[in-house]
Amino acid sequence: MIEEFTPEIRERGRSVDGQVMFSDERLFFQFFAFGGCHDVQPLVKALAGSGLDGALYCDANDPTGVGLACVALDPEHFVTQLHPFLRQSVFADLVPKPEFTMLGRAYSIGYEQDLDHTLIRRPHQRLVNPKLPWVIWYPLRRNGAFQELDKKAQLKILGEHGTIGRAFGEAGLAQDIRLACFGLDKQDNDFIIGLLGDQLQPLSAVVEVMRKTQQTSKYIEKLGPFFVGKVVWQSAPRALSADASDVSSS
Repeated sequence: MIEEFTPEIRERGRSVDGQVMFSDERLFFQFFAFGGCHDVQPLVKALAGSGLDGALYCDANDPTGVGLACVALDPEHFVTQLHPFLRQSVFADLVPKPEFTMLGRAYSIGYEQDLDHTLIRRPHQRLVNPKLPWVIWYPLRRNGAFQELDKKAQLKILGEHGTIGRAFGEAGLAQDIRLACFGLDKQDNDFIIGLLGDQLQPLSAVVEVMRKTQQTSKYIEKLGPFFVGKVVWQSAPRALSADASDVSSS
């Protein structure tokens, strides 16, 4: 039973000298998929003049399918800018695939030394990196047994995933974007994962290797659906970071 509880919604990190740092800024992400696209160029043209920040993909599993991933520091941007654009542009003529809709936020683990990099710059840079044209996006939900483990056991299990991810990244085979979606996902998923790379096969290999880990084999209740795509448009890379005053330490 929790007798006392103090809410803490800031993201947490730790400096080199061990000082705890906090940030209340993070990148938000929204993904939509559509069918019925027989010519992708009108979509590319509309996005080029939209001012939106993100990427458009051709769906590898649907010859008339596309996926659109957009990011913003304020989730209100999706309601006031992204959604009206989708309703009033050529995207309105497409067929929505609501089973692929995802909404998430960047998060920290608690040991990161650069919160702005972890929460904003890194996921944004990877999303719009032209050297990472292939992508697999999918949601996942852990089962209740994982939540019952103590923090030390959880970190050990997560460390196995981290080791594999770093190995693929250092080899130049795959990068990832990890987002939390607690309470934001209509299917009650916990996280959204984006695997990005120059080639598709290494991204599939990441999923294959992860299946053998303790987290996936024992503590994942659901994975997917998987959206597999290749970039046909990306917004131009630009500076996107929190104001320095939004990062504090204590």
